[in-house]
Amino acid sequence: MNDGKVAQEGPSGPTVAEVDINGIMRMIPHRYPMLMIDKVVDVVPNVSAVGIKMVSISEPFFQGHFPRMPVMPGVLIVEAMAQTAAVLVVSTLGAASEGKLVYFMSVENAKFRKPVVPGERLEIHVKKDRHRGNVWKFAAEAKVDGVLKAEATYAAMILDN
Repeated sequence: MNDGKVAQEGPSGPTVAEVDINGIMRMIPHRYPMLMIDKVVDVVPNVSAVGIKMVSISEPFFQGHFPRMPVMPGVLIVEAMAQTAAVLVVSTLGAASEGKLVYFMSVENAKFRKPVVPGERLEIHVKKDRHRGNVWKFAAEAKVDGVLKAEATYAAMILDN
């Protein structure tokens, strides 16, 4: 049975190298149309991860944002950052944390440098800044072909259901 994860051996033991869409849906409660990432790669538990979003013109938000010049809304880029961070948290804490709700507590220093448009492969680079108890802080950059499109720092709280 495929659990949605591809593991590899890292310098300090096993790491999760990649989480596919099935693994993401097991790890976080988001579903279409609010699931903003397609897979997560380069997962280093308790450190960092890279979320991948294949931006498609068939996304429902492009119907109104904007019909003649489709641009992915910045708030959804930030949501993709949060979802990537949530996968990192579950990869860090283990299966007992799968499906728990993660709520934004703050978003700071959000900057949108260039538009994200259909046909692009958005890479969301997330790094854990710190965590204490159920509160985690992250820094993230969203890039397309190495070009910075957006960045933010944010905090999230994981709730026991």
